Parts: sequence; C-alpha cells; structure tokens
Amino acid sequence: MEVVDDWEICFPEFPNISCWKPPSPWPETLFINITLYSISVLTAVLNLLIIISVSHFRQLHTPTNILLLSLAVSDFLVGLLVMPAEALLRNSCWFLGDLLCSMYFYGSYIILFASVGDMVLLSVDRYVAICDPLHYTTRITLNRVKVCVCLLWFCSVAYNSYYFNMFLLQQENTSSCYGDCMTLSHPTAADVDFVFNFFTPITAIIVLYTRVFVVAVSQARAMRSHITAVTKQISVTKTAKKSELKAARTLGVLVVVFLMCFTPVYVVSFVVLQNMSYSSLYFIQYLYYFNSCLNPLIYALFYPWFRKTVKFIVTLQILKPGSFEANIQ
Repeated sequence: MEVVDDWEICFPEFPNISCWKPPSPWPETLFINITLYSISVLTAVLNLLIIISVSHFRQLHTPTNILLLSLAVSDFLVGLLVMPAEALLRNSCWFLGDLLCSMYFYGSYIILFASVGDMVLLSVDRYVAICDPLHYTTRITLNRVKVCVCLLWFCSVAYNSYYFNMFLLQQENTSSCYGDCMTLSHPTAADVDFVFNFFTPITAIIVLYTRVFVVAVSQARAMRSHITAVTKQISVTKTAKKSELKAARTLGVLVVVFLMCFTPVYVVSFVVLQNMSYSSLYFIQYLYYFNSCLNPLIYALFYPWFRKTVKFIVTLQILKPGSFEANIQ
C-alpha cells in the first residue's frame, strides 16, 4: 500500500504490519457516520415492523406476503449487520479481525443472493396471478411458497459457501497489512457469480414483469370498457381482481426500485471499475443496501394494511389476546 506523509496508521502498536488510512476531516467523518448508522437503524426498525406484522396477523398469511416476509428478513439483516460493517469499512481500517471480516462477506453474499431470489419469486407470483388467475390459488399455495422460501435460503447458504472457503484460503495465501478487510474474486468465480447472481435472475425478472405489465394494462382497459365478448382474453380479464392488479403495480414499483439500486453494482464491477474513485465505488455499494430501507417505505405508501399494523404495534394493541385475528385489510 502506498503511504503518504499525512496518512494515519491503523494500529500504532504494530507499525511494521499495520495498514494506513488517508486522513479525513473529523466533521465530515462524524456527519457521514451519523448518517450511515441512522439509515442502518431505520432500515432494521422498519423491516422488523414488516416481520412482526406478517408473522403475527393471520389475515396477512398469504403467499405474496410470505415472500415479502422473506424479503423483509434479508433487508432487516442488511440494516442490522451489513450496513454497520460497511460504515466500518469506509474508515479504511478494520478492527474486528480476519474471522469477522470473512463472516461479513459471507453473510452479505447470502443476503444478496436471497434478496435477488425473493424478487424472482415475487415476479413469478405476480405472473401467475395476472396471466393465469384461474389457476393461481391451486398453483401458488401457502405451503408451496414456504417451501420455496426455505429452499431459496438453503441454496443461498450452499452457493456462497464456496466463496466463503475461497475467501479464507485467499486470506491465508495473500499478504496484506493488519487492519485490511477486502476480497478479490478469481475471474472465473466472478463470471459465474455474474451469471447466477445477476444476469439470469435480472433477465427473468424483466421478462416476467414485462409480460405482467402487458397483461395488466390489457385487463385494466377491458374492465374500464366493460367488454363482454366471450373470448379467452376477456374471460381472463373478468376473473382478474382489481386487488391483484393493484398488487402487481405495487410490486412493480418494488422491482423497479430494486433494479435501480442493484444494477449499478454489477455494471460498475464489469465496466468502469478501474476508472472510479473509492468514494464513488462506496456510494454505488451503499446504494444497493439503501434499497433495504426503501422497501418498507414503499409498503407504507401503497399498502394500507402495513400502516394499520404499525399502529397496532406502536400502541401495543398487538399484546392483547386475540389480536392476531384483527381485521387489518
């Protein structure tokens, strides 16, 4: 590492092996840290409200909401674990040791994989609900969705175990200064990750939601014009519920925001990585994590049930006997 005269040493007690960090004005550092940790706390709290709401109220035990619950769990872990660790990494010195460093990368990869998988499952859920509504209740059942969510998290853990082992071996074989926390993927591993964690799921999401959008627009026009002709298109239109169309629009906003926050991470990694400053790279990385804070805000904006359940939780009505049977739709 190149050391400039005004740089600061991470571990003064180990001057020969310690990393160095560039100086940073304390007002700027204080402001940025307060902002980052505030966003972290807000993200964890908002997603915890989602988790409690869907878990507690029986009326919310639907296949779509189970998928939202899985997404809220991953977003909650981002706010509780990943964002604080990213704030530490921004200071250029890692004080928690190599084991926690490797666990951080392992956990963040698991959460990333699970979040992308949740978005794919949500897209499949809306595709069946809008494009094949007559078979939705038989194909998308509560038990099947629970199994899919469990399989998703299991696959995420198994898939990223390879990268975790590679990271541990890399730490042993790569000489680095004390206080460093970073990972360098093998080009082949990076290509595989790009295919399975970005290109394939993002393509699936875009294709499915493009089809959902086309069919939803067609159904909305048909309902407005009260077409009664007996055709396959109209029979589907008549069976489609307005609530399903509204859910599709809401989840469409969720997916679009996710793509806007997630796509730059991989675009930067494969296109302009070498030409970007550290601050820009950090902003792009944190933009993806900030998506975990935006998701509950989208729920609050579009889902009346979320606002009602938050009121139940904040006023402690949730502690009353039988509160799980409350009508919050």
